Parts: sequence; structure tokens; C-alpha cells
Amino acid sequence: MSYGPSAALQTAVFGALSGDAGLALLIGTAIYDAEPAGALPPSYVTLGAERVKDRSDGTGGGAVHEFDVVIVTEADGFQVAKTIAAAVSDVLVDADLALARGRLVSLQFYKARAARVENGRVRRIDLTFRARTQDG
Repeated sequence: MSYGPSAALQTAVFGALSGDAGLALLIGTAIYDAEPAGALPPSYVTLGAERVKDRSDGTGGGAVHEFDVVIVTEADGFQVAKTIAAAVSDVLVDADLALARGRLVSLQFYKARAARVENGRVRRIDLTFRARTQDG
């Protein structure tokens, strides 16, 4: 297994989301690697949890990364959250991201979970993506 490309993948995903004009129209610059302290905008995106499994083969180290991108909004209903989630998915699915370490083989949508949180006041969608990387 090679966990080596994990930080490079995170950096590339963050950069792709931060640099997308369509997503910026929806949430501005409210894309975070980690939720900052203090007041937050009414809608934002943050990188979430990651799970990694070995996918090494005879050609070298490799891994499958399942990582979450979380959409949070105070907007009523799920329409705003789903619109932002669709924009995130549009940016990432089949993206050709250059990694500082290793190589991205594929990047696909895997699953989503939508929920009301904070006593129903906030809508949250956790999008899970699967990325296959090779190291070396």
C-alpha cells in the first residue's frame, strides 16, 4: 500500500474546488480544508473524512481513497444544498488532477447522504468520492 499520494490528492481536490468558477458563483470562497472557528457563511463546503485501502499491484504501490466533501447550508429545504453538491460533483467526477506525488488513475462519485442537522436548522450533504492513485 502507498498512502504517499494522500496529501497530494487532498491538495489537488481542494485546488480544483477552490478554482471552479461555477462553484464560486454559489458559495464564493467558502471552501475549507477544515471548518474555521468563528462565524461561518450561510452555505459552505469543507473537506471531510478519508478512508484508504491498499490497491498495490505488480507495477507498484497504489491505493483507493474514499473521501468526503461536505456541503452545509442554512437555506430552507435541500434545494440549495443539492445545487451546491451537484456543482462539487461536476468539478470532481473524472477530473484530471495533477498530483504533487503519485498519479491519479480515476476519480468517481460513490455515494451521498443528506440530512437535517442542528435541530433541523441546517442541511448537510456528505458526498463520498473514490479516487484510485498510484505512487511512483
